[in-house]
Amino acid sequence: MRVHILARGRIGRGPEAELVARYAVRVPGFAVTELGERDPFPAVPERAVSIVLDERGTALPSPALAARLAAWADEGVRETRFLIGAADGHDDATRAGATLLLSLGPATWPHLLVRAMLAEQLYRAVSINAGHPYHRG
Repeated sequence: MRVHILARGRIGRGPEAELVARYAVRVPGFAVTELGERDPFPAVPERAVSIVLDERGTALPSPALAARLAAWADEGVRETRFLIGAADGHDDATRAGATLLLSLGPATWPHLLVRAMLAEQLYRAVSINAGHPYHRG
């Protein structure tokens, strides 16, 4: 299953970009697409799910996220799309169209760090599902 982060804004070459790249090579099918601040998110293709990162979403423990990804793969989902909005978050239509609203907790995080944190959680989920000892929780 392809794992795709669609994020508003450019990450550049800073330490956050290095962290995303470090985890990206460890997750099969991982891709990042950067969008302009006002560019619409592309339509969700058939057999894909849309996970919108939003402060009003559900904060899932790592094993629960891993289980959700595994269940979608078992159901034939070909792509999971994780949408990271601009500084003001997502509009109502984007949130309403989401398969899942996901929160990284109650704190407010810079968008560049959100990419790195999400990339790490996706690697952790892949590791959990593969029975790898990376996740010791």
